[in-house]
Amino acid sequence: MKLVLVFMLAAIPIYCYASSSGCHAMDEVIAQTINSSVSVAEYQGVVKSYAPLPYDQKALAKLKQCFLDQSEETLTNVKVMVNAVYDSKDCPQSA
Repeated sequence: MKLVLVFMLAAIPIYCYASSSGCHAMDEVIAQTINSSVSVAEYQGVVKSYAPLPYDQKALAKLKQCFLDQSEETLTNVKVMVNAVYDSKDCPQSA
C-alpha cells in the first residue's frame, strides 16, 4: 500500500507544470483522497487517468478506503500536514 502511494505521488507531478503545491492536478487528487464525502467509485473516476490499469484502480480503491476509515479529526490533521509541507522552506513554489 505504501508503495502504491509513493508511485501515485511520484507520477502525478509528471502531469504538472506549475495552487498550493504548484500543481492543480495533484491538489485535486489529494483533496479528493482526504474528502470523506467522496466515495471509492467517485475517487476512482478522479484518478482514472493517472492509474488506468485494473490493479492500479484496485490499489487506489484500498488507499481511498483507508482514508474513509479515518475519523474527521484525523482527516483534518492530514490537511494540516499537507499544508505544512507546501508551506515549508524546502518546498519550492513556482511563480
